[in-house]
Amino acid sequence: MIWNKNSECMEREDLEELQLKRLQNTVKTAFNKIPFYNKKYSEFNIFPEDINSLNDIEKLPFLTKDDLRESYPFGMFAVDKKEIIEVHSSSGTTGKPVVSGYTQKDLDIWAEVMARGLTMMGLDEDDIIQNTHGYGLFTGGFGIHYGAQKIGMTVIPISTGQTRRQVEIMNDFGSTGLIFTPSYGMYLGEVAKEENIDPHKMGIKSIGFGSEMWTEEMRLKIEEIFNCKAFNIYGLTELLGPGVGVECIKQDGLHVAEDIFYPEIINPKNKETIKNGERGELVLTNLYREGMPVIRFRTKDITSLKYEKCECGRTLLRMSRITGRTDDMLKVKGVGVFPSQIEKALLKISRIEPHYQIIVTRPDLMDEIEVKVEASQELFFDGVKEMMHIQNKIAKLIENEIGIRVKVTLVEPKSIPRSEGKAIRVIDKRNLK
Repeated sequence: MIWNKNSECMEREDLEELQLKRLQNTVKTAFNKIPFYNKKYSEFNIFPEDINSLNDIEKLPFLTKDDLRESYPFGMFAVDKKEIIEVHSSSGTTGKPVVSGYTQKDLDIWAEVMARGLTMMGLDEDDIIQNTHGYGLFTGGFGIHYGAQKIGMTVIPISTGQTRRQVEIMNDFGSTGLIFTPSYGMYLGEVAKEENIDPHKMGIKSIGFGSEMWTEEMRLKIEEIFNCKAFNIYGLTELLGPGVGVECIKQDGLHVAEDIFYPEIINPKNKETIKNGERGELVLTNLYREGMPVIRFRTKDITSLKYEKCECGRTLLRMSRITGRTDDMLKVKGVGVFPSQIEKALLKISRIEPHYQIIVTRPDLMDEIEVKVEASQELFFDGVKEMMHIQNKIAKLIENEIGIRVKVTLVEPKSIPRSEGKAIRVIDKRNLK
């Protein structure tokens, strides 16, 4: 089933023609109506009439989160504030939050791309979707909600928290679709078993997850717990929210809604465009947004793009899953380490729980990494010898993955704090400046 065949199965030539037309309109609107873009583009001696091909987008300067923060709260709006009927924002944990404004047309577009994504996951109007993403200024909850309603699904807007109540409702209401962060999904499965409810028998048909880093091994564990397929959803507050890219039933990359978003991959060091399918930093442009055009936004997410037609029939390019961010890489002993590399190693080991923390310290002049991992109940009571064997095995796998030695500590089951949103995986105690 395809939600919008005209948009999702368009020939590449026709799609690029549409993209160019929308890019030209977007740049013209931004230049004429938003002082930030007018000043920036004028400084670079770039004007709307200079955009004559899709390749000309490379003439435009990048947009960063700092640029958006400096325009706080409403400096990036291209319409009068009375036309903005909804606002969302980032958490603002590292400065002023980024504010995202939506007209009614923007909300309709957001619902459209997310509806396409939920359809890719095999959900339809007969399904009941339980949405554990947060409602409020965070875009996650609302994006899923709008898309599900457009399809005609029954939405349970339960939001985050109330984990035991979540499990009860899931069981009593007959939820067939679940939306959660990967770490919270693992926790839901854990609590269901504590309540003597078998997640395997709950009748869950499809799971959508995102909002944090994950590995293929974690996806497989989630699918095993709930006995169904789990699909990756990608989005950013700055661009609209969830729905920029979603996996189809083939689970071979996320289809990007290219009629709405224009993706590029750049080398984060020299900022040059990469066009050969190699991994790099994702840059995104809103092609069809009314209230707040976002052009060449550096996401800091590391991924790659492939343009081959998918077996599902869609011609939209596919984006590989995010394997890290340019700003979450830990520099330890001169080596770049992504938390996802450590998670990948951990999930190869049986008899441990998928709950861990990475603690980085610098007691003297050298960095040290400790990885705390929960032992299973069975392993914890197995004796010191077996615990040491597993610890050493984990340490070797991590060293093979990241190239440096780490200290591994197996801890008591359920001793690592659970999260009902994004899990806190890394604690960096170094005083780095």
